[in-house]
Amino acid sequence: FFHFYAGICSALKLTVPSHTIHGIEGQPLHLTVDYNFNATASEIQIIWLFERSQSNPKYLLGSVNQRVVPDLEYQHKFTLIPPNASLRINPLHLSDEGNYIVKVNVRGNETIAASQKIQVAVDVPVTKPTVHTEPSSGVVEYVGNITLKCTVARGTRVAYHWMKNGKRLHAGPNYTFS
Repeated sequence: FFHFYAGICSALKLTVPSHTIHGIEGQPLHLTVDYNFNATASEIQIIWLFERSQSNPKYLLGSVNQRVVPDLEYQHKFTLIPPNASLRINPLHLSDEGNYIVKVNVRGNETIAASQKIQVAVDVPVTKPTVHTEPSSGVVEYVGNITLKCTVARGTRVAYHWMKNGKRLHAGPNYTFS
């Protein structure tokens, strides 16, 4: 579950997830955004921008009264889901990590606006680990040492745990870890 917070500007309330959203590389990601206002609206405009650190924000797409105008470069990747301001990213790539800015403008007697920022982190699934034995022939019981090396080809936030008979191994006279 996400905790939500709202940015209130005049009578327009824009609700976005308050914590970093984690998506999985290659999978779709849905950024849920809701808005409401207590004014009569003749036009509702939604704009989505993307910014990476040390770079200018890029326009992704926008809409006026639910008519979506995409940036042609990204039109197959980003989708606006009316009637709310939610954004769908499909598929998610590592380069999509950064801040997504949503801005809503409501024009009635006056124009009211609100914007929020959503931070997105992209996780790469951990590949199946491979274990190498040195020496490769194994070791004769009671003689010498053996080194087991575990590696993964890809993955974010990888943690290694060695187990023996279903129980976690800890450093001691028989085991050293590096």
